[in-house]
Amino acid sequence: MRALTWRKRQSVAVEDVDDPKLKEPTDAIVRVTSTAICGSDLHLYGLLGMFLDKGDVLGHEAMGVVEEVGADAGALRVGDRVVVPFGIACGTCWMCAHGLQSQCETTQVREQDKGAALFGYTRLYGSVPGGQAQYLRVPHAEYGPVVVPDDGEPDERYLYLSDVLPTAWQAVEYADVHPGSTVVVLGLGPIGQMAARVAMHRGARRVIGVDLELARLAMAARHGIEVLDASHASQDDVGDVVRSCTEGRGADSVIDAVGMEAHGSPLTETAQTMVGYLPDAVAGPLIGFAGSDRLAALLTAFDVVRRGGTVSLSGVYGGARDPLPLMQLFDKQITLRMGQANVRRWTDDLLPLVQDPDDPLGVLDLRTHRLPLEQAPEAYELFQRKQDGCIKVVLDPWA
Repeated sequence: MRALTWRKRQSVAVEDVDDPKLKEPTDAIVRVTSTAICGSDLHLYGLLGMFLDKGDVLGHEAMGVVEEVGADAGALRVGDRVVVPFGIACGTCWMCAHGLQSQCETTQVREQDKGAALFGYTRLYGSVPGGQAQYLRVPHAEYGPVVVPDDGEPDERYLYLSDVLPTAWQAVEYADVHPGSTVVVLGLGPIGQMAARVAMHRGARRVIGVDLELARLAMAARHGIEVLDASHASQDDVGDVVRSCTEGRGADSVIDAVGMEAHGSPLTETAQTMVGYLPDAVAGPLIGFAGSDRLAALLTAFDVVRRGGTVSLSGVYGGARDPLPLMQLFDKQITLRMGQANVRRWTDDLLPLVQDPDDPLGVLDLRTHRLPLEQAPEAYELFQRKQDGCIKVVLDPWA
């Protein structure tokens, strides 16, 4: 089959690899019909290569049609149209039973001291071949895959159940958004776009989206989000604007959908880049035990949120030595929640919304580019550089 593989820092390639095969009776093989590029994939592309091996298949947002099932794959049947959650969970362990599928005790990568295994995401999370490919082996198929209607609707109606929508839904849930709330969303990439829309859907009175890119601001505005162009604004400027329209208090809830790639920290950015070029044996420990992130977005979140408010982190952070302003957090009595999305916890809530012909979350207005899998290397560069208004790229493995 054809698949996108990691080669080296800032280099991926589409090449022939072995077709996946059933390994366990709970496995299934899915013929991938659509697969998307996630902002987290850019972390692998540009920074975390020390945890990858040449030839690793990338990608963790995929859907398709079941081609083969193991003897213990539950109710899943050949021919089912399915979305594959990015995290691999068993559905029966203590963590899964408590809605913490991202910490599944059956698939936890204990040798790396990490949570549940993920598709296409480094040795840290199990080195499981990813979904930017023509076929995908799905472990724990008796629980993970979400069966969606074979109704002739485009894949984009359902594809984002793999990651974007559950991550955004959890971000809003963790942000403690209530009817009448004021919510600020920092970063209007795919997660931020959907988090802002979900917050409005769940009754927020005002949702303010903050970003640097005009295309992202324009997309959010189409969906009724108030937008703030931060391209020439400092952290204090953003805070002042939000306080000025919230009676001086700040936002009830802030969702950080940016994470470790935030702008505004040039020294940390330079250090991250340099680490990416070190030999793996040196770079791995540096990232794992002494790494730090660009914290501009996170510090803005702490400034913007009102006293007694909640900050929800859905942007990925990887630093082990990030300095946090604990005095500020304590003094403002801030609640802070974060973590990988527990995808299967939220899909039952989300499926009726994506099936709704009125498309209340605007899932059909997120993808900006659909390209053949063969053009994936160009798509990664396009997405990383935010060229041509690129917000979300979907790849077609069979084009």
